[in-house]
Amino acid sequence: MVCLGNICRSPIAEGILKSKINSNKAVVDSAGTGHWHIGNKPDPRSIEVAKKHQLDITNQRGRQFSIQDFDSFDYIFVMDTSNKENVLSLARNDSDKEKVHLILDELFPNENVDVPDPYYGGGQGFEDVYQMLDEACESIVNRL
Repeated sequence: MVCLGNICRSPIAEGILKSKINSNKAVVDSAGTGHWHIGNKPDPRSIEVAKKHQLDITNQRGRQFSIQDFDSFDYIFVMDTSNKENVLSLARNDSDKEKVHLILDELFPNENVDVPDPYYGGGQGFEDVYQMLDEACESIVNRL
């Protein structure tokens, strides 16, 4: 799961998918395309919305997406088209590129719908993002 800073959307997505998928069969992680929040906990509003839905994401720490992630993961879900462009710019080959998907393509195939960044908005933005990601993660689990 990849967003810009790895403190809002991608930690929520990581927490949701981890809660839905068999941890013996899949590894779920998140990262940001930027370096600003390396080592930091998720945004308090992300922690709060996750807690509201019985998920604890307080142990997550921000990290930056790296080229090695292409080797570690079969699927790389990005939150928006800007994140997708940033991740694709690191791809070494077509195999790397094929792993990168907009997460909301799970719900709106080929429509290039972005998960809005709730950072500058209020609490409702985080709840809206949670609902979108919950539905997308349910689709991922059902497909896999």
